[in-house]
Amino acid sequence: MLTWTITFLVIAVIAAVLGFAGLAGIAATIAKVCFVVFLALFVISLITGRRPVA
Repeated sequence: MLTWTITFLVIAVIAAVLGFAGLAGIAATIAKVCFVVFLALFVISLITGRRPVA
């Protein structure tokens, strides 16, 4: 998930440098959404974690 975030962030930066404002905005929004989903899944995995079976 974090790989997708970095990919879309790079696409947004390249599109912004080349002057494609619409594409840059869309790619940046997708990167933000992917990052939020990544953070949510990371926090959930930290809370639940692996517990010993005992």
